[in-house]
Amino acid sequence: MLIVLGGLPATGKTTLARLLAARTRGVHLRVDTIEQAVVRSGLARHPVGPVGYVVGYALAEEQLRQGLTVIAESVNPPAVTRDAWRDAAVLAGVPVLEVEVVCSDPEEHRRRVDSRSVDIPGLPLPTWQQIVAQEYEPWHRDRLAVDTAARGPEDALGPLIEAVLSSGRG
Repeated sequence: MLIVLGGLPATGKTTLARLLAARTRGVHLRVDTIEQAVVRSGLARHPVGPVGYVVGYALAEEQLRQGLTVIAESVNPPAVTRDAWRDAAVLAGVPVLEVEVVCSDPEEHRRRVDSRSVDIPGLPLPTWQQIVAQEYEPWHRDRLAVDTAARGPEDALGPLIEAVLSSGRG
């Protein structure tokens, strides 16, 4: 199955994706990693545009066709990116679970932005001002919304695990 995690930076997507990958033995596909590899290649500079997403869709489809569960993690600000992940699952003939990770407490969200560190060498992290100014289209179809504001990572993971298990893929 394809599990798509989207949401603004510093909401907890990477933490949840890593935990979920460990629990499900799924492949964690992170668009930030792809984009930084493109930058390191010398072919582009940040922001790289759609290339990271396009490579991600292709990798996800290939891994899904091999029977692997894929956890695709990226901001997914426009609906077109969410649609493309869904299309990859359809082409591979597997179910998709869409998850929006949010941090509903602005003070907590800003604290996370201000205190996080880079885990991908050279990746520029957005500032709080860049995050709040970012265009982020609302989701218009069913998805699992996971609010990480008042929960630890393991507690926030619970609804994800339940959704995966109820799909028969856990």
